[in-house]
Amino acid sequence: MYVFISVLILLAAILLILIVLIQNSKGGGLAAGFSSSNQIMGVRKTTSFLEKATWTLAGTVVVLSIIITAFIPRGDHSTNQSEIKEQVNEAVTIDPNLVSPDFGTAQQAEAPVEEPAAETPAPATEQP
Repeated sequence: MYVFISVLILLAAILLILIVLIQNSKGGGLAAGFSSSNQIMGVRKTTSFLEKATWTLAGTVVVLSIIITAFIPRGDHSTNQSEIKEQVNEAVTIDPNLVSPDFGTAQQAEAPVEEPAAETPAPATEQP
């Protein structure tokens, strides 16, 4: 039933698009081609037909969209969980201190400190 109503909504939407494209925003549109008063559908009748068709199709799309919500396929939540939920439930807890880098918080091995050699003063030179 869900697929059937979806197809009806699709058809109504396509027809609505075509009807709106036929219309002219200034009232001409398809009706402008029927300028002769001897036509079966005169200018005014064509315009009113297109307007009624637009409103009818728009209403049909809205009503069918509301009706289709009753037919949305829903799974049983207790048996069909998403894969992500299953992975979260089955996940093994990992100690973050074992996996993450320590960023220098652990004590470093002490390297021997070398003392700089004592500097001997340079001999003073005499200037003439």
